[in-house]
Amino acid sequence: MTDAPLFQARGVSKRFGSFTAVSGVDLTLNLGESVGVIGPNGAGKSTLLAMIVGSLPVSEGAMTLKERDITRMPLPDRVRCGIARAAQIPQTFARLTVRENLRLPAVFGAGLRRKDASVWVDEVLNLCGLDDQAEAVAGQLGLLSRKRLELAKALAARPRLLLLDEIAAGLTQPEIETMVTLVKSLRRDRAILWVEHIPFALRETCDRLVVLDKGEKILDGDFATVWKDDRLQSIYMGVTDHAAA
Repeated sequence: MTDAPLFQARGVSKRFGSFTAVSGVDLTLNLGESVGVIGPNGAGKSTLLAMIVGSLPVSEGAMTLKERDITRMPLPDRVRCGIARAAQIPQTFARLTVRENLRLPAVFGAGLRRKDASVWVDEVLNLCGLDDQAEAVAGQLGLLSRKRLELAKALAARPRLLLLDEIAAGLTQPEIETMVTLVKSLRRDRAILWVEHIPFALRETCDRLVVLDKGEKILDGDFATVWKDDRLQSIYMGVTDHAAA
């Protein structure tokens, strides 16, 4: 890890009229770190990711990436600077092949030229276990493969900060375990921020756990300590250590 944080959010808030979805959140991420974000529905988790990637403007506060102010930076520029998000519902180009889906972010996100883009796409296909489906049409893939492709698309942009928004949602237990193994393999040379409702997935992959509730950051610390905190247990009535195992 470097001395200076890779990413910092200071007092970021998001309001929709009179409703405050995220309120004064501070967040620091270091290179090589994997951080989970958990909280009940409506806690502001996905809104926070949307502000970081630039699909929603910040109402208040500031954000930096590698000490560069990105608070008002448009989404395409943030991708080129090193931020990418994989969404809960795969946002793939259904009529393009898997390889073609990855080539677009490699060229327009990572800024790679033709030959370098091809080499990098092959590497991403291998990393995400999509080698044998490279020429398959994206719209014909099963759910797990589409989830892999959504993650691969984000990775193809060569992000330093990889945002994962409930990418395990809708998967079976074995499929979730497959995604966990994949995410664990991606930590090198980047930071990962993973919003998820499946506790064991975060426990297996994350150093830290951040808890949001009603738009505010309630807890932020190492996973084991935060998971046992009474405040988390009170927010998640019925979620216990046994349920997370």
